[in-house]
Amino acid sequence: MKQLLKDELQGIEQDLWDICKQMYDHPELGDQEYESMKLLTSLLEKHSFSIETGIVGRPTAFKAEYTSGKPGPKIAYLAEYDALPGVGHGCGHNLIGTMSVGAGITLSKVIQEIGGSVVVLGTPAEETNGAKVPMSEQGVFDDMDVAMILHPSDQSYVSGESLAMDAIQFAYSGKASHAAASPEKGINALDSVIQLFNGINALREHLPTDVRIHGVITEGGKAANVVPDYAVAQFYIRAKARSYLNEVVEKVKNIATGAALMAGTTLEISNYELSYDDMITNQSLSDAFTKNLAQTSDLPILAAKQSYGSIDMGNVSQVVPAIHPYIGLNKPGLVAHTKQFAEQTITEDGYKTLKSGALALAGTGFDIITNKDLLESIKSEFETR
Repeated sequence: MKQLLKDELQGIEQDLWDICKQMYDHPELGDQEYESMKLLTSLLEKHSFSIETGIVGRPTAFKAEYTSGKPGPKIAYLAEYDALPGVGHGCGHNLIGTMSVGAGITLSKVIQEIGGSVVVLGTPAEETNGAKVPMSEQGVFDDMDVAMILHPSDQSYVSGESLAMDAIQFAYSGKASHAAASPEKGINALDSVIQLFNGINALREHLPTDVRIHGVITEGGKAANVVPDYAVAQFYIRAKARSYLNEVVEKVKNIATGAALMAGTTLEISNYELSYDDMITNQSLSDAFTKNLAQTSDLPILAAKQSYGSIDMGNVSQVVPAIHPYIGLNKPGLVAHTKQFAEQTITEDGYKTLKSGALALAGTGFDIITNKDLLESIKSEFETR
């Protein structure tokens, strides 16, 4: 049966590769991926998937489903297709989207015999305001048994961890005045922002090494001879676990309040992007995928790489067994979020990655549907983690 999966994938390889290259040639930013969504959903519809677009209030999000009509697990593959400004597909989302769609179509060709159903979810804006967050919150995964996504990288790595993250904005309001003629009549909002940075830098001494706090001043005044009456700083705050991140965020907010008191400003705190939870890899599911990838790719599979980034797949892993492994582009040392990375996705190595990745994902879905012990192990781990 696994050979049948390989045969079915061969039948759509060229379609997938054409889409991958079209997405590379016409990159679209998060929540603007209309053409990319159309390319992916058109292929899914061609292969008899039912399509629903605009889910969870996001115009470029979609749900594509194919059911056998027989009992069995529901396998979810997650597709990303947003690009980076000025870089294009420097994170390889043109491959992520096509690998997941390819896996979904390939698995759909055999479930009439083995049962179950296949879902491909289009998840926009991973780079900025990830749609997987509202999907997780609004019950999209409630009836799914597993969720998988495969990310290109310099080399292949097993699924690991990511940091929980909050994106917080601190906006201070003061009072404008002539900075030389009547400074005593002004209230300097920029002073509060500077004290905020100083306070956070002092806090770093008392935080574990997994915590990351980094920010910028997005508004700090208009002219040097005018007391700034409005100043804004934006921070990403990250930690290994959501529970501890919440503690750190509370400390940072207290610092921000103190900075307002020091300069006499007023403070407004808000989230400028969605919050991401930490990624919890389901080891049983990860082991099953790694076994399949080893059979479809001749590249070595390395241990999980240390990650200090944050992904919206973390939110998914909180509500359903999930993995987020990496598949190599056969270029060790290749740096993500660069034009060089984007270019590598449409080379011969990129083509091989697309094929082996889609087949490994499909093979893992097949194993879950046909092996009740594997599914039980995955669910038991998720429930008792």
